[in-house]
Amino acid sequence: MYEETTRSVRVTVNPVYLDHQSEPEKGHFVWAYQVTIANEGAETVQLLTRHWKITDGLGQIHEVQGPGVVGEQPVLKPGEAFEYTSGTPLSTPSGIMAGTYQMQAASGEAFDAVVPAFSLDSPHEARRVN
Repeated sequence: MYEETTRSVRVTVNPVYLDHQSEPEKGHFVWAYQVTIANEGAETVQLLTRHWKITDGLGQIHEVQGPGVVGEQPVLKPGEAFEYTSGTPLSTPSGIMAGTYQMQAASGEAFDAVVPAFSLDSPHEARRVN
């Protein structure tokens, strides 16, 4: 599990290799990742956009940007959390993901909540540091 807190917004990520969706012999490796975004501050915040950098085992970077997450732009009151699960394929058996969520506080101030870098590793390959 990976965790990062920015301005009282805690982002926790738990990646899982999906053996049943992966086809290593075809260079297709798939992971799911569960994300929890918790508002531990005193002010309501809303997630507006996401920005991911996905780096495969060869160092190739794929960036993903867009509104919200899984079709939603959740509003989190103090003490509330939002959970979702998404996934990513890679053509290599390992990689790394990191990113940010652009948040807007009730005061109107925007800030980037950091998504911690997390490792994507196939359990069928020798583990290496990404």
